[in-house]
Amino acid sequence: MKLSEFILLDEPTVKSTLLHRGVLIGKRKSLDCLVFLFQMDDYYVETFCNVSDKSLCEYRAFKELNALGPYLESIEIGSLFS
Repeated sequence: MKLSEFILLDEPTVKSTLLHRGVLIGKRKSLDCLVFLFQMDDYYVETFCNVSDKSLCEYRAFKELNALGPYLESIEIGSLFS
């Protein structure tokens, strides 16, 4: 699915598409949300989920690799150099 097709989806279809076609590649905490990072074909989608009621607050689709910074910082690579 192309990014241009994804951004036109309604919220229930976004959820279904991410769960069935996306690959979960990261997770982080941001204020009162859990943020899950999914990889789609040639783009990424962050989903912001409310911790208290587990609802989807928002999602953000992007292709820019610099937006992956918060996830890359949490990867421990020290053992690779031992």
